[in-house]
Amino acid sequence: MATHRNVALIVNPSAGKGRAAKQVAAVAGRIREAGSNVSILVGADAGDALAQARKAVADGVDALVALGGDGMVHLALNAVAGTETPLGIVPAGTGNDLAATLKLPKKDPLAAAGIVSDRLRDDAAWRMDAIRVGEKWFGCVLGAGFDSRVNDRANRMSWPKGRMRYNIAMVAELGVFAPLPFELVVDGEQIKTDAMLVAIGNAKSYGAGMHVTPDADVTDGLMDVMVLGPVSKAEFLKTFPKVFKGTHTTHPAVTMRRAKVVELASPGVTAYADGEYLADLPIRCECVPGAVRVLA
Repeated sequence: MATHRNVALIVNPSAGKGRAAKQVAAVAGRIREAGSNVSILVGADAGDALAQARKAVADGVDALVALGGDGMVHLALNAVAGTETPLGIVPAGTGNDLAATLKLPKKDPLAAAGIVSDRLRDDAAWRMDAIRVGEKWFGCVLGAGFDSRVNDRANRMSWPKGRMRYNIAMVAELGVFAPLPFELVVDGEQIKTDAMLVAIGNAKSYGAGMHVTPDADVTDGLMDVMVLGPVSKAEFLKTFPKVFKGTHTTHPAVTMRRAKVVELASPGVTAYADGEYLADLPIRCECVPGAVRVLA
């Protein structure tokens, strides 16, 4: 006789321009078909959603499944990292970078829900690394410098909505941006440098498919560190599109390193991870091998 499992399905109704909200009933139904009880969690805001997710994990739920985009996956990962509760991902956002890393179908939430259900039924979760920053975690990529300034600017704007706001913020920021002074400590090696951008990757991509750390592996126990040194605005614009294929790493201004622990400082600079505000610098990032069990 099938064992009934208890699944908490945490939903961001606004993800993917409302796509997630339309999929809730069908996704919950697909998970129930596989013999699980499903409770649906919708937070009043991100803080409330995280509190609900953490309570579900503390109460012994058999899996926490995130329905939404990278923001909801980031939130769910913060609830399960360092615990034995597995994370399921049903992508329904615009970016879906961790879902892509885990080879989940990005355009078919029901198929993704089926994979999650099958893995849960077969007790077939596997472990991926996550990066710990103080009491927070991230699964994909952290960025500080140009892209965090763009995020800061986009978050101050009320119009337009969605991706276009980010694009407008990027153009505006490029007009005023200058290289920033960074201090890094990479596995004990101290580095002082001016840079346009520092990215710390557990996975290959962020920002809807920008392969900023293209050789990163979520199972190798290491972070990939990408530093883009000072370049002219014209050169930056020429090099930037290469990030979508990961071919920017051969540029002379780019350096790549691998590390278990990275400290990063720059005055007045913020850090965003998985597309979400994480912290003001300085920060300390530590790769924790196998910190998250994933149903993928």
